[in-house]
Amino acid sequence: MKKKDIRILLVDDEPDILEIVGYNLSAEGYNVSVAGNGAEAVARAKKERPHLIILDVMMPEMDGMEACEQLRRIPELSGTIITFLTARGEDYSQVAGFDAGADDYITKPVKPKVLVSKVKALLRRLKDQQEPEESIVRVGDITINRDEYKIVQSGKEIILPRKEFELLSLLASRPGKVFKREEILDKVWGNEVIVGGRTIDVHIRKLREKIGDDHFNTVKGVGYKFVL
Repeated sequence: MKKKDIRILLVDDEPDILEIVGYNLSAEGYNVSVAGNGAEAVARAKKERPHLIILDVMMPEMDGMEACEQLRRIPELSGTIITFLTARGEDYSQVAGFDAGADDYITKPVKPKVLVSKVKALLRRLKDQQEPEESIVRVGDITINRDEYKIVQSGKEIILPRKEFELLSLLASRPGKVFKREEILDKVWGNEVIVGGRTIDVHIRKLREKIGDDHFNTVKGVGYKFVL
């Protein structure tokens, strides 16, 4: 999908934020529309069906939390990505945001370049949604059954914990491709818990022990790749 075809709805009651953030996203080539409060955002979203909605929390008429909950109840917007962009950085506010149905939570102030990078990362999920994974993948002597969470290697079934399975499934989906650590954390752990880079290393070590050391290459300072 080309950038000009990606619709982003920016929602904030501060005109300066709408202008600055809207300008930077438009400069990247995205199709940006704006709303000044939650009620207007819900109405616009129903009409425009944006791919990404960026919501402030504190707004008049309807705040961002309520707007997010309403948006998540609209079937046509089930695939829409929603992130908060707000000065409310408290832990309980972030938890409330995710409970309301948000995919991410970005705190102000944030530099325009950093925000654009975060938006690009969020929009990569659209591609993942549009390209459904095959339920059974065969790579070399390994068969991965994603529906049954089952691994068979050389005719022998291997039982893996959920996160080890998902990590193997991700790396094996593109043999030879280097998956950056940030991408691995996003796709395997997402927003479930806060984890550090060492978590990936531990899971890779366990996979090497169970699947074979020669299938996993470390690219120092970057990430990991699966090799046949």
